Amino acid sequence: MKTEKFTGFSPATIQFFKDLEENNYKPWFDANKHIYEDELLRPFKALVTELTPVMFNIDNRFEFRPNRVLSRIYKDIRFSKDKTPYKTCMWITFQRPIPDWMNYPGFYMELSAKGYFYGMGLYAAKKQVMDDFRSKVEMDPEQFKSITQNLTEKLKFKVEGELYKRPSDNNLDEYFQPWMQRKTVYLAKECPIGDEVFDERFSKILADEFNAMKDLYNFLMDE
Repeated sequence: MKTEKFTGFSPATIQFFKDLEENNYKPWFDANKHIYEDELLRPFKALVTELTPVMFNIDNRFEFRPNRVLSRIYKDIRFSKDKTPYKTCMWITFQRPIPDWMNYPGFYMELSAKGYFYGMGLYAAKKQVMDDFRSKVEMDPEQFKSITQNLTEKLKFKVEGELYKRPSDNNLDEYFQPWMQRKTVYLAKECPIGDEVFDERFSKILADEFNAMKDLYNFLMDE
């Protein structure tokens, strides 16, 4: 399939997700696969290509092949109680293609009928990785604050991740606690479907905000 310039998703993209929620079975999907290919697969791959130069500048060791950056719509139902065969959302992930990928930060954007969200961070890192992260913040809290304050206060990203059941002891002030009290930590921004999704400027919105997180990415990479 030829990858074209990203010109935005279409109302048909969102309608496909809505219809799939109500018709999540193979005969329906097969009958509507041409919509999936034209209105989801094509613009998603174009979006990956559009974002690649910016993401290459952030980390040239990311995976950039669109079929690897883009999620599959087909679910693995072998070990799941939910036997519906298709996901009702799709996402892109820019991350290094390494076996222990969960211990490294990555950038993501997910789209569904309900809206879209995007961000960057550590989503499933091991305890030692998170311990090292907290130690680095404690060693130079002012540097960390200078890197993150614009992201949370001006760009309105939220700090997310599973919280510890018991607070973790540290000597930092309240600003740092949303970062310090989590088993995993990442920034996220959730948005309703708006006109920007259907316009080529959507790729620039993502590119600009991903690029704004470059210094934090480097901090999490400890490079």
